[in-house]
Amino acid sequence: MRAVPLLADLLALFYPTLCLACDEVLVSGEAEFCTGCRTTLPYLSYHLPSPAEAPTDTPLARRFWGKLPVRHTLAYVQFSARGRVQQLLHRLKYENQPDIGRVLGRWFGAELAQAGYAAVFDGLVPVPLHPAKQRRRGYNQAACFAEGLSETLALPVWGSALVKVEQTESQTRKSRVDRWQNVTGGFAAAPETAAELVGRRILLVDDVLTTGATLEACATELLAAGVGSVSVATIAAA
Repeated sequence: MRAVPLLADLLALFYPTLCLACDEVLVSGEAEFCTGCRTTLPYLSYHLPSPAEAPTDTPLARRFWGKLPVRHTLAYVQFSARGRVQQLLHRLKYENQPDIGRVLGRWFGAELAQAGYAAVFDGLVPVPLHPAKQRRRGYNQAACFAEGLSETLALPVWGSALVKVEQTESQTRKSRVDRWQNVTGGFAAAPETAAELVGRRILLVDDVLTTGATLEACATELLAAGVGSVSVATIAAA
């Protein structure tokens, strides 16, 4: 009866499970992230206490004022240059660590569900990657985050609702104007799913909110396709 636990202990000795954030060995009771990393992430609370009572005059919401109607603007953690969150996002995007997006999505989704947000959305739409970039990376980091959110919010993911029609340059290190010009016209609502989206309350999902240019371009396409409303959720906000 002891053979299976003993084998697990032996495997853990030679192949320990490491924290997705800092690579420290996880101890008993820890999963995916060590306690130190999980407790010290710079969490945001703009989604609290509930959808009806959450503040609307936030630094995140202001990025879309005067541009297009965004119902809720949500982010899980605060981004800072050379901080832990930047390191996490780099690992998620460039070091083949898709589980980072899924885990953070599950955690944030659990908080949103507890606050009552599951009732105000009909489904999730991740910001798409260009097919060539997704083939190189092997996955879409925004879709990974959406998968995690979906698990705890119990909402469907419409992963093919948007398509990236132009292979634009990376937004990193671009100015606000250059970011907007870089993504203008770069997205489109997929014709085969457009009818399914009409009247739906969409939660548009991405990894990071900076100027909001990418999310604005995607939301514009969704609204033009006839969705009922668009909200935004990202892992981080800069």
